[in-house]
Amino acid sequence: MNSKSHNSFPYTHVVGFLLSIALTIATLFVAFKTGLSADIVMIIIAGLAVAQAGLQLFMFMHMTEGEDRDTKVVHTVYAVFMAVVIVVGSIWVMTAGHPIH
Repeated sequence: MNSKSHNSFPYTHVVGFLLSIALTIATLFVAFKTGLSADIVMIIIAGLAVAQAGLQLFMFMHMTEGEDRDTKVVHTVYAVFMAVVIVVGSIWVMTAGHPIH
C-alpha cells in the first residue's frame, strides 16, 4: 500500500492549516502590536500574504504532485506575472497622466 492512500490522515492539510493560522496571527500582531510605520507594516503584511498564498498552493492545491507538475508551476508563474502586469500597469496608467491635467 502506498503512502498516499486515500484512507490516511491528511497531515499536510493539518500542517498547512496551522501554518496559515500562524501567518494570520503574525499579520495581526504586526498590524496592531508593533510601533512600526504604516508603510513598513504594509510591506510586512504583503510579504506574509505572498507567503500564505505560496503555502496554500503547495499544501492544499498540490502544486508539486502529479505527472504534470512542471506545467502547473509554469502556468502558475505565468498567472502571477500577468496579475502583476495588470495591477502595476493599471496603477501606472491611472497615475502617469494625472500631473498633465
